[in-house]
Amino acid sequence: MKPIFDSTLHEILNKRLGELENHFDADFLFYYGPITDSLDKPFRDLVEELKAEPDTKDTLFIMLNTPGGSAETVERLVKITRHHYQTVNFIVPDAAYSAGTIFCLSGDAIYMDYSSSLGPIDPQVYNGKNWVPALGYLDKVEELINKSIAGTISQAELIMLREQDLAMLRRHEQARDLTIALLKEWLVQYKFKNWNTHNSTGNPVTPQEKEDRATEIARDLGDNKIWHSHGRSIGVSALTHILKLKIEDYSGDAVLTKIIREYNDLICQYIGRNNGEMFFHTRKFI
Repeated sequence: MKPIFDSTLHEILNKRLGELENHFDADFLFYYGPITDSLDKPFRDLVEELKAEPDTKDTLFIMLNTPGGSAETVERLVKITRHHYQTVNFIVPDAAYSAGTIFCLSGDAIYMDYSSSLGPIDPQVYNGKNWVPALGYLDKVEELINKSIAGTISQAELIMLREQDLAMLRRHEQARDLTIALLKEWLVQYKFKNWNTHNSTGNPVTPQEKEDRATEIARDLGDNKIWHSHGRSIGVSALTHILKLKIEDYSGDAVLTKIIREYNDLICQYIGRNNGEMFFHTRKFI
């Protein structure tokens, strides 16, 4: 009975994905799960499969649901998408945190509604047992160093500071620096490519101003003093008013909201019923 049920559900999901492709006149890829080191090869194969189709498009939409993961993997995914597609847009119906936010910021456009969330860009580094937020780790070490300089560090904190793994500390610094460098490159090249004049003055936007703005966004998204938590949800309002980042807010578009939610809610229920941790869907694969 279950195979028949799954087959019927697959047909419904394929139909709803087709509605999204027709609406945007674009190829479409859905991904649910963490952004791990093993993700790039199946992602590459699915993108290549789409581009092998005779009716492939120049634009790819990625619907993303992820808790985050590796910034290095995101860099490889972006190389794959940009090799094959002139335009890459993201839809975040629920949440794309950490490395997921970094991935979204490589896009030409990000579609969200009032209930969608991105997150602080605190890249995660594997310490041999768990994925650890790099910036939180660095902030704590900096706090202990400042206490040591001020002479206010406790004996227990001093022991903690002395026991830090310098190689791991360096990996955290490299993850932070890589994230900032990637965002500066991608925001300027893709997200800001059509930002040619200032809305307030009408004056031309210079390449340096684009770089400065990208640096500010990368800095603020990685500032734990602003967000306080690695898992903090950053919605459309904060993205547009605090970070001054352009988001395609479809909250008021009843038609688009309907086709996104009918597809996303059903596929997420299907993934949850099957206890899936990673899930891809394109018109060629489910």
